[in-house]
Amino acid sequence: MKLDAMKWGGALLLMLGLMGGSAWAAWAWQANAYGQQLAKQEATHQTTLTHLANANSALIIAEQGKRLALEQWLAASDQAHYRVLTDAKTTQTRLRDRIATADLRLSVLLNTTTNDRDGMQASTVPGGVVHGTARAQLDRAHAQRIIGVTGDGDQGLIALQACQAYAKEVSHTK
Repeated sequence: MKLDAMKWGGALLLMLGLMGGSAWAAWAWQANAYGQQLAKQEATHQTTLTHLANANSALIIAEQGKRLALEQWLAASDQAHYRVLTDAKTTQTRLRDRIATADLRLSVLLNTTTNDRDGMQASTVPGGVVHGTARAQLDRAHAQRIIGVTGDGDQGLIALQACQAYAKEVSHTK
């Protein structure tokens, strides 16, 4: 009986060993399969992150290109605005100088309602070549003030045109 018990004990021990070995083999196989699955998921995740980073980089580069183009346009626009403003100031200064030296005289139209018979206007004054309504020449000081006011208005219009061009360009780039 002892021998039978020993046979059964050995067989039981062998079965327990085989069961433990097969459990370990199954566990190792599952761990390997799970590890491969995790590696695939990690690779897919890394690929997705790389694609997102590349798309983001392309978007940033495109926006930087737009910004650079806008900055270049603004620089050119500022130069053009400065040139127009300088030309207007130069013209205004020349006009003031011509008025100050009596090289140029400003005049205004006078509202005269006296017409000759048959609806014809009065003839020109003796020694004058201008046909039409009568004119009165302005004093130099008044003429210079008028030129100053119109010069300020010109500068305002130039600045307004520059602002409108900027707003138009910015609204088209977005």
